[in-house]
Amino acid sequence: MSEQVTVTRDASLTLPKVPSSDLLQGARELLILHHGETYRLRLTSNDKLILTK
Repeated sequence: MSEQVTVTRDASLTLPKVPSSDLLQGARELLILHHGETYRLRLTSNDKLILTK
């Protein structure tokens, strides 16, 4: 019988962090191009981020 192993990864140790202010540069929204598709990153009036396609 084989044993199941769960592997977890602490993302804070391996993933880069970019402040949203660096991305938005004072704007309320920006467009992100990814594999030929355009996504919109928007800062809401409640200071939340929304990413839409």
